[in-house]
Amino acid sequence: MGAYHLLARLGAGGMGQVYLGRSPGGRLVAVKVIRDEISDHPESLARFRRETATVEAVRSAYTAQLIEASLDAPPYWLATEYVAGPTLRGAVGASGPFPPDSALRLLAALAEGLAGVHAHGVTHRDVKPHNVILSPQGP
Repeated sequence: MGAYHLLARLGAGGMGQVYLGRSPGGRLVAVKVIRDEISDHPESLARFRRETATVEAVRSAYTAQLIEASLDAPPYWLATEYVAGPTLRGAVGASGPFPPDSALRLLAALAEGLAGVHAHGVTHRDVKPHNVILSPQGP
């Protein structure tokens, strides 16, 4: 996608696929590509454009920052910072429930990240353990 070499598929959602990509300079990114079958639907494309605008506008220590996007012609995609780490679902599955103090820190970080999104008039609608990535620098 664009200048990014796609290395592996990270996951999929209702709007599209997410891939691990690498820039020509070696930076790892997450590249979200809208599904071909919905790229011709004006309402789906408008939603993807709103998502891209929100990712660009939100500045939080707990959200990945937009690096680049291609919204002019298919394939439509956006690239964000890549956050390396397990998902919350994977971490709990591997190690069991978090101690209360760790769980409270995680909830505070999630609340701060979601507040940034909500401040732009957007409801996330897909917060779940599989979508929460735990980075080495913190939740």
